[in-house]
Amino acid sequence: MPTDAPREAERARGDWADRLVARRWWCLGGWALAGLVLLPLAGHAERVLDATGRIPGSESAAVEEALATRFESPFARSALLVVTGAPSPDTSAGRALLQTIVDGVRRAPGVRRTYSHLDGSDPGFLGRGRSGTYVVAGLEDLPPERVLPGLRAATSSLSARLRPTFPGLKLLWTGEGALNLDLRRASTGEVRRAEARALPLSLVLLLLAFGTVVAAALPVLSGGLVIVLATGLAAALTRVLPLSITLQSVVSMLGLGLGIDYALLTVSRFREARAAGAPPHAAAAEAARRAGGTVALSGASVALGFLALLLVPLGEIRSVAIGGLAVTGLSVAVAATLLPAVLAVLGRRVEAGRLPRLRPRSEPGRAWARWSAIVTARPLAVIAVSAAPLLLLAWPASRLKTELPGGDWLPRGLESTEALSALRSLGRVGVVQEVRVLLELPEDTQALGREGWDATRRLAAALSADPRVARARTLADFAGERADDLAYVSFLPAFLKQCFVGSEGDVALVGLVPREDATPADLTALVRELRTADAVRLTGLRGARLRVGGLPAFNADYEDAVSGRLPLVISLIVGGTLVALLAGFRSLLVALKAVALNLLTVGAAFGALVLVFQEGHGAAWLGLAGATGGVFPAVPVLAFAIVFGLSMDYEVFLVARVAEARRAGRTDSEALAEGLGRTGRLITSAAAIMVAVFGAFALGDLLLVRMLGFALAVAVLLDATLVRLALGPAVLRVAGRWNWWPGEPRA
Repeated sequence: MPTDAPREAERARGDWADRLVARRWWCLGGWALAGLVLLPLAGHAERVLDATGRIPGSESAAVEEALATRFESPFARSALLVVTGAPSPDTSAGRALLQTIVDGVRRAPGVRRTYSHLDGSDPGFLGRGRSGTYVVAGLEDLPPERVLPGLRAATSSLSARLRPTFPGLKLLWTGEGALNLDLRRASTGEVRRAEARALPLSLVLLLLAFGTVVAAALPVLSGGLVIVLATGLAAALTRVLPLSITLQSVVSMLGLGLGIDYALLTVSRFREARAAGAPPHAAAAEAARRAGGTVALSGASVALGFLALLLVPLGEIRSVAIGGLAVTGLSVAVAATLLPAVLAVLGRRVEAGRLPRLRPRSEPGRAWARWSAIVTARPLAVIAVSAAPLLLLAWPASRLKTELPGGDWLPRGLESTEALSALRSLGRVGVVQEVRVLLELPEDTQALGREGWDATRRLAAALSADPRVARARTLADFAGERADDLAYVSFLPAFLKQCFVGSEGDVALVGLVPREDATPADLTALVRELRTADAVRLTGLRGARLRVGGLPAFNADYEDAVSGRLPLVISLIVGGTLVALLAGFRSLLVALKAVALNLLTVGAAFGALVLVFQEGHGAAWLGLAGATGGVFPAVPVLAFAIVFGLSMDYEVFLVARVAEARRAGRTDSEALAEGLGRTGRLITSAAAIMVAVFGAFALGDLLLVRMLGFALAVAVLLDATLVRLALGPAVLRVAGRWNWWPGEPRA
């Protein structure tokens, strides 16, 4: 029998639900006001969300800051213009053409200086077979969206003017700023296309589940509202802290998934109460009371995962965490407050637009009744049959490699990625992956003094011997045969000295251009080796110190930041979920069982990720060229946090109904059968929608989002079938009355 505490809690939920329905117009007005405030902000999200990565306190960030402040280089911010389909700059015609192009670039707004084959005939500017070249444009310290459009307009005009003479001429911009800008726009377009794929399919699935147009439309509209409000809220937060563009994809995925899932539960509860004879207002209050408590507990489990992600010191991950918290909170709020108010207003009109041959099902279906009888009668056999494939699929997760994927995985059709492909064809893509080594000189030693100059050259010679390095660039390269003559070096152009020597002369830059066949993993390993190298041995100078930056260093810092926090994130998510379930159900065994099954689900999802993406089995079905060789470091931590929370949805849906039946006086077997019968169809419908939503993102162009969408889709599919409808109920049956120890079952 229930104790007084559960009765008091249920009475409090009932009072709150009754007040909500009685003041439904005030509730609707409050939500309308929130929409009026956040909707305009959501439309500007693309312009305010950041596409650059941030790792506060990292060595790569410190090197970037030093290059911007301690050097007066006009190329501290730069972009690369790739020139193909033109005569070699070694020829008179090619040199004249390059001069025309450079003159046009220099006139573009935001350009401080250019550097090309015209400045010293550096062979590094010539492509393979001495065809094609590139121009480095030093830029003002402005956001890419303020500079790149002007650069592209200038080269577009140049191309139109020069193409009659040079029909194959192509001028394409790339570099960090150009890639960030293009990826930002690609991300926004990808989100829109994924939503366009997911929404119609979700509506069809809801029509099959509910049988009426209005009932099916309400969850879809709820999911769309959650996306808009969460995006607007994120845009508002960018005024006080920078948020990554990655947030947009996660908000869209989870907004559709959670928003529809929770709304589906609320509408189902309302229709169930109506079918039992309750009038509309009472049915709406019942939906708010029953579904509101369930989604609040489920939402708390999801939110715990995102709260743990805030501990990862990466702007991108923390942005996803903030977006996830916004989506989760809004999904719960919409399902628990707005939707009951709407249902109270609609009343019987919820059944409008009934499709032919589809009838509402308020009672458990015969199929679920038969399945629950099997689980009740043969729980050990069900456990064995359902656990085996999960364990087999989880085994490959032990081979998971968290590193940047190999090959050309950037989305096609963007100017910046086409330019990278062109650089790769020219054999010069390494210039984008340059490792920047800062040589910090001891006190009273100057980079342009004999001791500092020789130390820099010894360091460059030592690093050049590494098989992963194609060349080491220093100021000495521009002095040629007179590199030992410091008097001659002092007369080199000022902008060259500013590129390689700090303004106070106490630091020198060595730029390492990697070999074309060096993989991202090779360069990450190179960065880590340099950071632990003996600077005194490499330079012959006591007191010398090295700091390593550049894009490969950023990637190394990214991996370290994620992997370093992953054990803490996992511990907090698992521990927090355990506490939340203990508080929600007052049952130790239910909480432990749910956590163990969640870990099994996550392991199986990671195993599928390894098999399909990392190792390439069946990759062609997803439109992949082949195995990626690795998984983005962010994907496992994001997938773990999200999957662990989402898996709790169906656990809470099922156990809440079993506990409710037990409190109504049913035996353990009867409660399990009723809970499974009542929630089986709901769980499969909700899971089908989740899989459709995540699958829509798994079919896109952005590889990171594809990996994340695939992992989430697989996890939900396995969780809603093998775990929650087979393995979980069978474990509940075996445990019997011990399920509710040490308290009483609680709805």
